[in-house]
Amino acid sequence: MNGERTERRLILAIETSCDETAVAVVADGTEVLSNVVSSQIDLHATFGGVVPEVASRAHLDKLETVTAEAMDRAGVSPTDLHGIAATCGPGLIGALLIGVSAAKALAMAWDLPYVGVNHMEGHLFATFLEKPDLEPPVVVLLVSGGHTMIVEVAEPGRYRYLGSTIDDAAGEAFDKVARYLGLGYPGGPIIDRLAADGDAGAVRFPRAMMDDGFDFSFSGLKTAVVNYVRRHPEVDNADIAAAFQDAVVDVLVTKTIRAALAVGARTVCLGGGVAANSQLRARFAAEAEAAGLAHLVPDRAFCTDNAAMIAAAGHWRLRNDGPTGLDGGADPSLKLPVTRS
Repeated sequence: MNGERTERRLILAIETSCDETAVAVVADGTEVLSNVVSSQIDLHATFGGVVPEVASRAHLDKLETVTAEAMDRAGVSPTDLHGIAATCGPGLIGALLIGVSAAKALAMAWDLPYVGVNHMEGHLFATFLEKPDLEPPVVVLLVSGGHTMIVEVAEPGRYRYLGSTIDDAAGEAFDKVARYLGLGYPGGPIIDRLAADGDAGAVRFPRAMMDDGFDFSFSGLKTAVVNYVRRHPEVDNADIAAAFQDAVVDVLVTKTIRAALAVGARTVCLGGGVAANSQLRARFAAEAEAAGLAHLVPDRAFCTDNAAMIAAAGHWRLRNDGPTGLDGGADPSLKLPVTRS
């Protein structure tokens, strides 16, 4: 590029809500020019979960390098950019502040507008990265370590909760079960791999609230796994993993399809870190097709925390709402701007 602003609107985005240091450059909210993610899994594996202070220090160590790599891969300089976005919540407050502070500093140094982005809205916009012409209404299953919810997207910026977890998120349940079985961290990918060698029919774990609206509950399922293993220590971990995963996926997919049919949506989509689970992806696609619904199962790179989705949401927010004031902070409990059905 020649140093002059191009016709395409280029947003550089920073994502540091938890344990991934991510920076991306996206054009017009849909074209990913770069999407760099530095994982902290090895740092936290020893502790069996994310340690907030360790995560914050790692973001400090990595963010400058990751930002430079993202700009280099995209082939852009500061004068090519049209805005800086950053995840401002929800997430770990220390980790969020690293990204927000860096984004504001870049915005000031490069004379660019800054926009704070809701992490969960970013996951919703990840669907548009893969299919920009996606026609609402769309029902999205957002499922991660901290969140499990079904959201109706009437159009970008207009969301409605159809259901959410009343206790543990699905990803949290994966981690807790994996920790109890001594499998390591993060639990989701480990259980997914182990379940491939197990028999899901070996144990029939409960499907909580299966016929009770669109909300979820996974705390009881976790307890059922613990109690079963205590009573039957001889059962192979692969069978336990397969049966547990089958119960989680069964509830997630069944309720999402029901919700989509109930509100008359034509398309269902997956989002969030647990959307990388192989059984969930396969079952989601199969059940949607059987119900006559179009479906979008995003690339795994857009399921886990990444900055491309933050750039996509930031592009839309900047265009529709304008910049966020530089006095805007970070909110670890930030909610989607939605109404509950």
